[in-house]
Amino acid sequence: MAVKLSSRMDGVAPFQVMAILERARALQAEGRDVIHLEVGEPDFATPKAIVEAGRQALADGHTFYTAAQGLPQLREAIAGFYQQRYGVAVDARRIIVTPGASGALQIALSLLVNQDDQVLMADPTYPCNRHFVSLLGGEPVCLPVGPETRYQLLADGVDAAWSERTVAAMVASPANPTGTLLSAAELAALSASCKRHGGSLIVDEIYHGLTYGCDAATALAVDPDVFVINSFSKYFQMTGWRLGWLVVPDDYVEPALRLAQNLFLCPPAMAQYAALAAFQPPVIAELEQRRAEFGRRRDYLLQALPQLGWKLPVQPEGAFYLYADVSAVTDDSFAYCARLLEEVNVAITPGADFGQFCAAQHVRVAYTTDSERLAEAVRRIGGMV
Repeated sequence: MAVKLSSRMDGVAPFQVMAILERARALQAEGRDVIHLEVGEPDFATPKAIVEAGRQALADGHTFYTAAQGLPQLREAIAGFYQQRYGVAVDARRIIVTPGASGALQIALSLLVNQDDQVLMADPTYPCNRHFVSLLGGEPVCLPVGPETRYQLLADGVDAAWSERTVAAMVASPANPTGTLLSAAELAALSASCKRHGGSLIVDEIYHGLTYGCDAATALAVDPDVFVINSFSKYFQMTGWRLGWLVVPDDYVEPALRLAQNLFLCPPAMAQYAALAAFQPPVIAELEQRRAEFGRRRDYLLQALPQLGWKLPVQPEGAFYLYADVSAVTDDSFAYCARLLEEVNVAITPGADFGQFCAAQHVRVAYTTDSERLAEAVRRIGGMV
């Protein structure tokens, strides 16, 4: 049977990190000791209090549809979290709970993007951002960014690239793959730029809470009219529960709800009840201890990786990634990552997953394994080099 794909699939490239993960697991099945530094997933299990809340929800029969925008008590809890952590008042009606941050991204872009509309974003960036724009018939415009802007798209870059077809700019803080942050002043300038051009700003904040030596500023503190995407996956370590949220400007609440009703019906009920426990003080205390451990791992790699000949021109302040320039040891980071996996059983991600700008010179390392394994990975890589 001939396979006939829609033309929108032309803009969706494979997610290389998942292919690397699949190969790494195949090698493990053969008995190899593979060190996983490729996938952006915390190695800590979901805190027990959250798991127990999910189990209790099942026992109590909470297995039915919820409101499309999520449980009212969960949206209130998220609003309370913004007030407690950032001192920002967010009306719970503006919060749409979604099936993962991907669901939030789908709603935000569906609200804004028409056929042939452009969305500005950084290169490098999380690949699904550009793929969602393509699926909607829009054009992702990926703007090269480097160490001089901490790999971030700033307001002057938005001003220079904005065209008659541009409807939005999208940024991330902390960013994937670079771990760098945008300051409150930079977020305010980005929002002002988008408004000046008659467009919108979308801010990915899914790694909020995972910062080291500083705090991330939420875009909601500088402008209530931005779209903010967040998730229970990273800081709250609920990746498999598939739960995120979107904060929309007040005028977009009703159309966002319509999309949620039609796209998802509702977020997973058990995950929502479990997430209610995520904001309990003992859980937050546990998560903060884990954040400190991520910080120690980051600090070790900042010292160790340059000894391999890798360059780290910018110190990441958040997430759990290092974006390293490996041009001193290879001119093909994709082939280099393949060699690391096949020869020394270390899995990392090539820059090609995150864009085209200097991709062959870069790799992403996720420090989502314990310090002993990180040291072993460095030893193995050093031996190959």
